[in-house]
Amino acid sequence: MSRIFILFFSLFLLSSCGSNEEIPEGVLNPEKMQAVLWDVINADAYTKEFISKDSAKDAVKENLNLQQQIFAIHKVSKEAFYKSFDYYKTNTSAFKQILDSMTTQAERKNNEKIRPTNLSPE
Repeated sequence: MSRIFILFFSLFLLSSCGSNEEIPEGVLNPEKMQAVLWDVINADAYTKEFISKDSAKDAVKENLNLQQQIFAIHKVSKEAFYKSFDYYKTNTSAFKQILDSMTTQAERKNNEKIRPTNLSPE
């Protein structure tokens, strides 16, 4: 599910234009943005796949709660995250690096799940 979001963001960014070398004040650095964005995308996927199917729960409220928890964990404000997101959307080369790194991390984690941990015979 995360790959779908990454692909969507990649395509969106490729259609955008502009590139600035200097990151403005109040914008998360690429490493921090990557970590927060990864968790936000996973929270969105979790909400869509599980919470939205539970009629007793309000998926929008649950997703907002998850996002607030993510921002608290990473010690960033909602405003700083969305300001950063807007910045990176218009700076495709920087956002592409973030997304490429996220994709690489996801593939590495996926490969670790698939690879057997003990190859010696019993």
